[in-house]
Amino acid sequence: MKAITYRDNGGPDVLQLVDRDVPVPGSGEVRVRVAVSGVNPTDWQARSRATGPKAFPEVTPHLDGAGVIDALGEGVDQRRLGERVWLFLAAAGRPTGTAAEFTVVPAEQAVPLPDEAGFDVGASLGVPALTAHRALTVAEDGPRRLRPGALDGRVVLAAGGAGAVGHAVIQLARWAGATVISTVSGPEKARLATAAGAHHVINYREGDPAAEIREIVPDGVDIVAEVALGANLALDLAVLRTRGTVSTYANDGGKPVELAVPQSMVLNARLQFLVLYTAGSEARAAAAEDVAAAVRDGALPVGEEHGLPLVRFPLGRTADAHRAVESGTVGKVLVDVTW
Repeated sequence: MKAITYRDNGGPDVLQLVDRDVPVPGSGEVRVRVAVSGVNPTDWQARSRATGPKAFPEVTPHLDGAGVIDALGEGVDQRRLGERVWLFLAAAGRPTGTAAEFTVVPAEQAVPLPDEAGFDVGASLGVPALTAHRALTVAEDGPRRLRPGALDGRVVLAAGGAGAVGHAVIQLARWAGATVISTVSGPEKARLATAAGAHHVINYREGDPAAEIREIVPDGVDIVAEVALGANLALDLAVLRTRGTVSTYANDGGKPVELAVPQSMVLNARLQFLVLYTAGSEARAAAAEDVAAAVRDGALPVGEEHGLPLVRFPLGRTADAHRAVESGTVGKVLVDVTW
């Protein structure tokens, strides 16, 4: 089979297109013939050693993807053979991710993908959608699971609504019944956040964004899903309601975080840090189940008309796909795996 691998950490040029044996699934595993592989920031960070040393002599990158189960390990329900699936955390703690014609994952990390949902949707879920679910379910007064109506009466602020996680936050929050506000940096991203389903979009670079948000929701925001904590925390606290939650999954821009302790205490604010790897298997399983339900309801479409442009590369240009993500390309970067 064709696969992308790297043996040394470094820049995108360490990625090589190679021939490898088709993997065999072990007990409790499935083998998936990959149609589309999704690229996330954590993929290039792992490759560049930004997230620690390489754990295996050779690594096939990418956590997310979609395809068809073509082989089963011992103990896996035989009815799953031929099932269309989306994958999450494929390369987490394993050397074989989705940047290959075939990959092997634990059966629970291959989630059924409805026939009406394309492989592009499936490959765009994984890290963004599960992170968004986590961001929306950690509030002290909020639900632990998402479904239609779970966030009725709640207000969610999706920072960076044109990004992959922000896009998923908007869509999942809308599906669950929340009023959704998104902050963006300009008109084009405002268009994307609106297409994703945000009820209100605020350009944080113009005017007084805190006043604009407070005009929309005088009582404040229940949950903030934050992508740039250092840059945005002051705004978040200015619009947060009492007992509200700031769920942060990144610190884009790298600005140091300055916390207004007295203000946070008076608010009884919760500052929740998020990363899927250490969220726990129970939280990940619940997120995958709820995201799958949202997909069945048609609540997580992708494409520019739905607020998430798709930027595609063939498998042989995976290095260029990494460069695109690393440079901050707007939209979801996908790698098409030739069948």
